[in-house]
Amino acid sequence: MTTSPNLLGSFTLGDLELQNRVVLAPLTRARSGPDRVPNALMAEYYAQRADGNLLISEATVVSQQGIGWQDSPGIYNDAQIAGWKLVTDRVHAAGGKIFLQLWHCGRASHSDFHDGQLPVSASAIAIGGDQIHTPEGKKDYETPRALTTEEVAAVVEDYRAAAQRAKDAGFDGVEVHCANGYLINQFLDSKTNKRDDRYGGSLENRCRFMLEVVEAVLSIWPSNRVGARLSPNGVFNDMGAPDYRETFLHAAQQLDTFKLGYLHVMDGLGFGFHELGEPMTLPEFRSVFSGALIGNCGYTQETAEAAIAGGNADLIAFGRPYISNPDLVARFANGWDLAPEAEMSDWYNPAGAEGYTDFPTYDPAA
Repeated sequence: MTTSPNLLGSFTLGDLELQNRVVLAPLTRARSGPDRVPNALMAEYYAQRADGNLLISEATVVSQQGIGWQDSPGIYNDAQIAGWKLVTDRVHAAGGKIFLQLWHCGRASHSDFHDGQLPVSASAIAIGGDQIHTPEGKKDYETPRALTTEEVAAVVEDYRAAAQRAKDAGFDGVEVHCANGYLINQFLDSKTNKRDDRYGGSLENRCRFMLEVVEAVLSIWPSNRVGARLSPNGVFNDMGAPDYRETFLHAAQQLDTFKLGYLHVMDGLGFGFHELGEPMTLPEFRSVFSGALIGNCGYTQETAEAAIAGGNADLIAFGRPYISNPDLVARFANGWDLAPEAEMSDWYNPAGAEGYTDFPTYDPAA
């Protein structure tokens, strides 16, 4: 008699042995300071959450051009490599595995981050209906500058170089961030890509930049140590186009040709939904992607167990519950109550440890 896989059961991800199927979702926490160098506090944060499982780092910019968030980390210089080495060493000592999420904000940025130069994107289309926190205060988004055809190759090289630095920093792998309205997503989505060169127009052309980035990363890492993240239902950063289902199924199918370690799909709607049709689900991606699938966004222990037992997901990433529950795996394993969700004001608190590493583990005596 065979038993169904479960959330707390082991999983083999490529050549990595995980003690459970709980994943720390990438969570921007803004603790790197203006130099964007990871530090001992960040190492403590990740080590607290390394319980034999897979951790995906917060989004990490591949270049100065990619910056669009205050005090988020980078992976474009030697000091940042050394800072991340503090993190990976602590995670490995705690029994975890950690992938670095590679990020370029594209139009989700502001000239205040770039010495007055406009941010870049697939096309010159601004984010509507929102504002951005810049070093000079909260401001409206600007209309970005469209990257030239020739400039795209330089951005691809930034990803390749960042992938090498991630390896030098001791990461177990990398995740290419193709989601949440950032640069790769801006090329994928017909709403934000109005180009007339080889990177725009047809679905194949809109996927080209993503595939070139993945190919560049694969020149550094074996395919089983590379993942990619998609947000087919997402509206964050003013995304969502009527052809979303065709776009993201094609993107996943193309990613599958690389035999990646996993595809990380934000299938839940807790981060917003564009309401342009029925939400996309994990079974749709299972039909076109043969590697491991990570579900994400709004899962509880119960819904995660159901997704895994039903064969719709292999691992489940948890975000907000992990902020205030550094011992999330142990709480799941023992049936302990979760701590209340942290306040959003704590997520990006510049005070450092407060709202970051000061959440207690479960105390049965309490």
